[in-house]
This record gives sequence, structure tokens and C-alpha cells, in this order.
Amino acid sequence: MKARMIITAGALALSLLATSVMAAVSEQEAAQLGTTLTPLGAQKEGNADKSIPAWDGGLKAGAAPVDAKGFLGDPFKNEKPLFTITAANAEQYKDKLTPGQLAMFKRYPETYKIPVYPSHRTASAPSAVYAAAKKSALNVQLVSDGTGLGNFSDSRYYAFPIPKSGVEVYWNHVTRFRGENVERWSVQAVPQVDGAYTIVETHDQNSFPQYMDGVDPQTDKNILYYYIFAVDAPARLAGTVSMAHETIDQVTEPRKAWTYNAGQRRVRRAPQLAYDAPGLASDGMRTSDNADMMNGSPDRYDWKLIGKKEMYIPYNNYKLQSPSVKYADIIKPGHINQDLTRYELHRVWHVQATLKSGERHIYAKRDMYFDEDTWVLSEVDHYDGRGQLWRVGENYTYNNYEKGVNAPAAQGFYDLLAGRYIVATMSNEAKSAPLYGNRTKLADFTPAALRNAGIR
Repeated sequence: MKARMIITAGALALSLLATSVMAAVSEQEAAQLGTTLTPLGAQKEGNADKSIPAWDGGLKAGAAPVDAKGFLGDPFKNEKPLFTITAANAEQYKDKLTPGQLAMFKRYPETYKIPVYPSHRTASAPSAVYAAAKKSALNVQLVSDGTGLGNFSDSRYYAFPIPKSGVEVYWNHVTRFRGENVERWSVQAVPQVDGAYTIVETHDQNSFPQYMDGVDPQTDKNILYYYIFAVDAPARLAGTVSMAHETIDQVTEPRKAWTYNAGQRRVRRAPQLAYDAPGLASDGMRTSDNADMMNGSPDRYDWKLIGKKEMYIPYNNYKLQSPSVKYADIIKPGHINQDLTRYELHRVWHVQATLKSGERHIYAKRDMYFDEDTWVLSEVDHYDGRGQLWRVGENYTYNNYEKGVNAPAAQGFYDLLAGRYIVATMSNEAKSAPLYGNRTKLADFTPAALRNAGIR
């Protein structure tokens, strides 16, 4: 009897092990990375008519001049749009547009446009990141029904460069390379229907355990990153600070969050800074999990991989991040100034997240489109509980060719029902472009440090 129990237990263990091993790809499949696939898992070749070129390694350092504050020059400044999509001709391009983009044409037929430029696959990353992605492909598995990652602490980037499911695509967005540690001075604004707005100045620091001092690799192996977000202006909001210890498996170990309120001069735990809680200083125009287009645990949604397709998405938005462009040039009634934007034809992964039965979130469904080269969430359509398209998210990114990282020039969330929007992550008039690679320490991300950040 005892022998039979041992055999049964052993068989069960082997079965579980086999299931675990199957979650990672084979060595033969992983060998595609850097050959037929890019090192991060995109299709290396171009499309049939060459409107999407083959990936040739992306932009290299020195692709254009960089100014004294670190703002990047535009490698494509002399290019003109191939064509512009407007409300008048959107129908002929609808197979390469999201429902949200088409809805924007209907909501703002006189002003919303999509200028389409030649496609450039500028994505690049350091060689160490490419090596980490391959290690992830061979070792990382989904755990806790897709809400966490196993065997991830050794690689730390791009959990599933050869994804098999929608939630794996989302995890690539969450675990993408963000440029080591990054410090950023930026602004956001929530214009009224008539275009009137107040600039909200913010300062944030995003730090990763592998680039920090005082971090215990074992104790902190479920930490993805540490984050502090402070509001510097206007005066009524200045001194408001939030901090998060972002965990990988947020069901097993929820995100740890705190806030400091300058008026009360107190640090409080803030478990509500997640899911559909209002975003800080957003006037209710985006949720906490709308930061970075979407963030946090995938546990409240059922995930479906629809497939890959060619779409017009914001790309190489160097003009939009230029210090020669002022915030007043960008922020307009209804939506940002589309004349400053750049869209290109690229392949995207289409993923649909539908709210699970019994779960709560103001977004009942999210249709998401992830750029295949960077895993950045480029476009996202949000539906309410009645199934109505409600908010449209657009991520106006560019490739920082000096650091090998994709970054946002701006991120916009457009409320089709209210006729308002929020635009964030703009740094055009900041004292510096985002700074990458600064060394931080764990002591910078404690409640005491949070209070100090609020009273400076």
C-alpha cells in the first residue's frame, strides 16, 4: 500500500513537472529568437508589399543629435506623411484601424486625423536584455492561473517572447525593458470640453531590484519594481506622493502601496491604488491600472489572444517629444494636436480581456493592441458594463536610440461619452529629458522616504 502511494505521488509529481515544463518553449523553438524572429520575438521579415520592412537591428546610438538636456533629435525629420486618414476617408482604411480610432473620427470629424508615415522598425535593446529574453523563453512559466510568473527572477525581462496566450502577451508588456532605472519630470492635463486646462507637474522614479542597493534577491524576488510618483504643481496638489512596491504575483502578494497627503502630513497605506481606483491627479479620467496604458494583476479578466494583424499605430513620435514643441501646442479641445503625431503601419498582437463573472471593474472589456517589436501597448479600447465603447487609449511612443528603450512622448485616454480626455507623460518643457541608469537604494522606497519626498 505504501509503495503504491509512493508511486502515485511520484506520478503526480512528474505530471505536474511535465505541465510546468510545457509552459516554457523548447530549445528548438527558442532558437528562433535572433534568427527568424527578432531577439524579442517579433517576426523578423517584412510584409509582402514591403510597407512593413524587415527588422535590421533597430536604431543605434547617434542616429540623430541629442541636446544638452538629453532630448533626442528626430532621425526622420525630413519625411512627409504618405497619406492622412480623416473622417472622410477612414472607411477605406478601417481594416487597419481599431474600433476606437474609428469612433474618434465619428466623435471629432473635423479635427481628428491620422498622419501615416513610412514604417521604420526602430526597436532595439541592449544585448544583455536579448539574452535575458531567451532565458525567459526557456524557463518562465505562468503560475496561479496566469496571475504570476515562475522561474522569472533569473531573467527579469520579457517573460514570454514566444507567447501562446493573450495573458502571456500582456506579461511581455509588464516585464519589458524600461531602461534600467528611470527618473522622469513630466506633466499631465485634463482639458475641459472647451480646451481649458491646468498643467499638473509630476516627478517619478521607477527602480528595478537588479539595479538597486540594499535589495535581497531572495526576499524581493517577487518584486518587479519600486515606484514613487510625486505631484509638484499646482499648489493645491503639490506634495501629494504615492509609492508602490510592484509585485509580480499580486494575488499571492498584493501590490504594496502608500500615499502621502501634504495637507494631513501623514503617510497612509493605500491598497486601493490598483485596478479601477481613480488615477492620481487625473480628475477621474483614468484608472490606476491605466498608468502605462495598463498595469497590475491580470486576475480580474479572462484573456483571449485574437491574433496578429497589421495596423496603423503611433510610432517614432520624435516630433511630439521635442523641446521645441510646447504643451500649449499639444493640448487642444477633444484630443491632442494630431498634426504633431506620427503613425506607421506595424504588426500588432490583438488581445481581448473580458471581466470575469463575479469580478468588479468599470471596464467590462479591454481590446488591446501590442506592438510586436517592443511589446508596448499601443492602442486600447475600453468598454463599459453595457458593452458600449467608452474610452480610447493611444500611446505615442518613440525609440530612445541612445538607451535602447521604447518610451512615451505622451499617452492619451479619450472619453467618447464625456468629450474630455487626459494626456500624460509629456516632458517637452521639463528641466531634463528622462534620465536612465541612475543607481538607487531600497531605503529610497520606504514610508519615511515617502514623507520626505512630500515635504521637500
